[in-house]
Amino acid sequence: MMENSQVERRLLVCQNRTCRKQGSAKVLAAFESSEVPDIKVEKSGCLGQCGNGPMVLVLPEEVWYSRVFPQKISTILEKSFIGRITVK
Repeated sequence: MMENSQVERRLLVCQNRTCRKQGSAKVLAAFESSEVPDIKVEKSGCLGQCGNGPMVLVLPEEVWYSRVFPQKISTILEKSFIGRITVK
C-alpha cells in the first residue's frame, strides 16, 4: 500500500471540442508552464461537464474546477496545491 505522500497527484485539463472552444488549450499551457512540484499536468478527453468549461479535474482528490481561465490558475495552484484549500 502506498502512503498518501507517494500518491501521484494529477491535474487533468479537458481538451475535448467544447472546452477547446472555451479556451482550454490556453489553460493547459498555463498549467504546464507553472512550476508546482509533485503535480502531473495532463490533457484529457471529455470530462462530461460540457457547458461548464474549461474543466479541470484534480486526482486523486476528485476536485473539479469549472470555467477555468488562465487568470484563475495562480489562485487555484496557490490555494489548492500549496495551501490545499478548494477554490470555488
